[in-house]
This record gives sequence, C-alpha cells and structure tokens, in this order.
Amino acid sequence: MRNIAEVKIGVIVVSRDCFPVELAQKRRGKVVEECSKKQIPVTKLETVIEHEEDTLKALDEIKAKDINALVIYLGNFGPEGPLTMLAQKFAGPVMLCAAAEETQDNLFDGRGDAYCGMLNASYSLNLRKVNAHIPEYPVGIAPEIANMIKDFIPVARVIISLKNLKLFSFGPRPEDFLVCNAPIKPLFDLGVEIMENSELDLYDIFLKSADDPAVDTVAKEMAAELMEGNTYPELLKKLAQYEVALTKFYEDNLGASEFGVFANKCWPAFESYFGFVPCFVNSRLASKGIPVACEVDIYGALSEYIATAATELPVTLLDINNNVPYDMFEGAKATTKNYKLSDLFMGFHCGNTPSSCMIMPSLRYQLIMKRLLEGEREPDITRGTLEGRIKPGELTILRLQSTADVQLKAYVAEGEILDIDPKSFGGIGVFAIPEMGRFYRRVLLEKQFPHHTVVAFRHVGKTVFNVFRMLGVKDISFNLPKGAYYEGENPFL
Repeated sequence: MRNIAEVKIGVIVVSRDCFPVELAQKRRGKVVEECSKKQIPVTKLETVIEHEEDTLKALDEIKAKDINALVIYLGNFGPEGPLTMLAQKFAGPVMLCAAAEETQDNLFDGRGDAYCGMLNASYSLNLRKVNAHIPEYPVGIAPEIANMIKDFIPVARVIISLKNLKLFSFGPRPEDFLVCNAPIKPLFDLGVEIMENSELDLYDIFLKSADDPAVDTVAKEMAAELMEGNTYPELLKKLAQYEVALTKFYEDNLGASEFGVFANKCWPAFESYFGFVPCFVNSRLASKGIPVACEVDIYGALSEYIATAATELPVTLLDINNNVPYDMFEGAKATTKNYKLSDLFMGFHCGNTPSSCMIMPSLRYQLIMKRLLEGEREPDITRGTLEGRIKPGELTILRLQSTADVQLKAYVAEGEILDIDPKSFGGIGVFAIPEMGRFYRRVLLEKQFPHHTVVAFRHVGKTVFNVFRMLGVKDISFNLPKGAYYEGENPFL
C-alpha cells in the first residue's frame, strides 16, 4: 500500500523579453537532457514565460500534462511578475532556480543575467506571499540544476502528500501526557484534515471485524513475518482482527483525502477491553506507509508521515528515553569512536518499530504495562509488543509540533544508531548525535518539545529542513556544532 504522493515535476523556463528567448530555450534543453542522463524524472513544458498571458498558457499545459510540482527555471533575467504569478496560481510546490553563465567566450549575446533576475523574483514572491523552495545556491549550469531538481523531489513529495492527508485519532491523551498537546488549527493551516474519534469508536470497529475473512489472511502474514519470533501464536488472530479493523476504517474514511495516518490511544484501558497491546499492529502499518502514533500523539503522527514521505521507507516513533550508563560507554570505546557520553542516549518504545528496522524482533509483552495491569500474574492482556534491538545505521530525528499558543516549531538532527547491545527491553537502540547533550538542553528542554521523537533510518536532514521552511515554520532547530552557541547558552562552561 502506497500512502504517499507520486511526484510529477514539470520544468518551465522563463525569459525576459529583452533577452534572446533562444538562450533560455537552449538552457532548458540542457537541463532536461542532464536530468535524463541522471535518471531524474521530469517533464519538459514547452511554454516559455515571457509575458502575463504566457502564464495562462502554462497553466493549461501543466494541467494537460498532470504536473503536480513545478521547477521555474530562469534561463535569463526573467520577468519577475509573470513568473511569480505562475508560482502563485500553481496549486503545488514550486522551486526557483537560475542559469549560470557557461563560458567567458560568450558574454555578449550569451549572457543571461539570471543571477540578477533571482533577486527580483525573490522580492516578487514575497509580494505575492508565495513560499517557494529556493536552493541554498540556486544558480548553476545544467548538471548543477539537475542536482537541485533531484533534491527538490522528496521535498515536493512531502508537501504534496501533506496537502492530501487525513489524520485519524482515537481517544484522548493519557493522563500526564500534556506535553503531547495538539491544537488542531495549525493542521488546517498546513492543509491536513483531522477526524477525531473516541475509544468506543475504536472498540466498535474492532468487534465488527471479528468475522471478516481477511483476519485469517493477516494472521498468516503476521506468522510469516515473525518466524521464530512468534512467541504467542494464539494471540495473532486478535492482533489480525485489530489490523483489519484499522485498515478498513482507513479505506472507508479517507473521504476527500488521498492518504491517512493514525494517532491512537493505547493504554491503560485499551488492554482490559481489547485483550492485547497494539504495538505489533502499529509496527506493521508503519511498514506499509501508514504510521500509527502511540498515546494519541497527533503531531507525532504528522511528523512520522513527513519522515515516511521524505524517505519512502518505514519510520518509527520513539521516546528520547534514557542516558547510556557509564560502564556501557566505557565497554564500547571501539564503537563509540569520538562521541562523548553526552552525545549518546537510548531511543525506546514499547514495540512499535517495524521488523525490517530491527535485529531478530519477537512478539513479547509490555513490561511496564504488566506491572500496572497484571502485577505478578503471567502476561496476558499486555502481550503484543514487537521487541528487539534497532539495527545500526544512519538516523535522523525530527519533530513538527504546535505550541499551546498555536505556533509551529520544529527540530531535525542527524546521527547514527550504534552497534551496541542496549541490554534492555522494548524496541530499543543506542543513538549517537553530535553535541546531543547541548541539543537536549537548549532545544528539547528549552523549547518544551515532547519526549516522542520520530526516527527516519536515513540522513534526510536537508530534505526535512527544506520541508519545514516550505511549510512556513519559522522556529526550526538543529544540533549546533561545538563553538556555535544557542541563544541563552552559557559560553563560559
């Protein structure tokens, strides 16, 4: 199941009427040719924007060719009015970039001055309140422009996907989870729909799925996925019934949206009625591109979806959970390399991480929940977690969050999961992020971010940062290197 948008990028060139249009067309041809060489899928738009009426022709061509993301390429200085009008009227994400001068041997008729034209275009974008993507250095020759377009594709994919997303929630946040506050106004500002439901609604759809023939099929899929980790085979039918219920609800309730995610109540009353914890099912849906955030973490679900669309891979939602003990750190010097102890922490959650992201995962019971609900008895209603070590490799942590006063803020940081046995339960791993101690104090604590973080299993900081900018988020934090100070940080430490 693909729960994210397919991007179809159109490349359109603009030309100021006092510059040779042939120069812009020739440069466009080189960019499209270079994209073809690099296997970057683009569609060449034949219209050249010189005047305002060309904008209308371009919109007709864009519609006819089913374009949902647009690269506006300044082949020369460009007419800032018509080109920014096109960006304003186009419904999808837009990138602006500009042609560099190719050679010293042709700086008369072959000089395009797009370097200058980008300045006017940027000003005009602001007049029209258009939040277009502009690369860090947006002027280049054809191979460089092609690379800019390649970087823009995942950004565009996230933006298009969010504009067509519905977020389903079931139940209120558990007690003492005030930090996962979820003002819904910013969701609508982002173009995200939300459908809030009660725990009774969730229980109702679960009961009604008992006789669905898909339950047996899903239970067999679960057994095949778990293999030797299938420690509770008798539990699979219940878990499959829950998965079928959520999947059917997703399909029946997308409405005008194309994609969906969940933020669901998962404790403490859940276990007494459903008879299991939902973690394994949540992990399986995340593997299919439909993240299910724990503890009704609505902005956690939204952030998981951003990571899913950015990577086209399964992601997970973890607690920024506990420090790494001194003796574990000292015993793993060969693995910790140049990291400081304060650069490390353990990412943990009960068992919602997809099996493809873990080492030898198995079906277990939720230890913390068992203490609360079952005491010394054999685990029963607290079974259903998928537990194991998270695989070593690249990671990006990120989160988009609304404050209580309805302001969006975000963070993103890159690091790695280390090949160290965390010697604990749950879905868990030892994470390393450069200068994490300072990031923890000056971003996560200072800006009151929740304990949940989204983990993408790739370095996608560049993409995610650009997504947050295109979404209009003003407060975007990241881990600063040593010697660069956060606002309010004591420089005398």
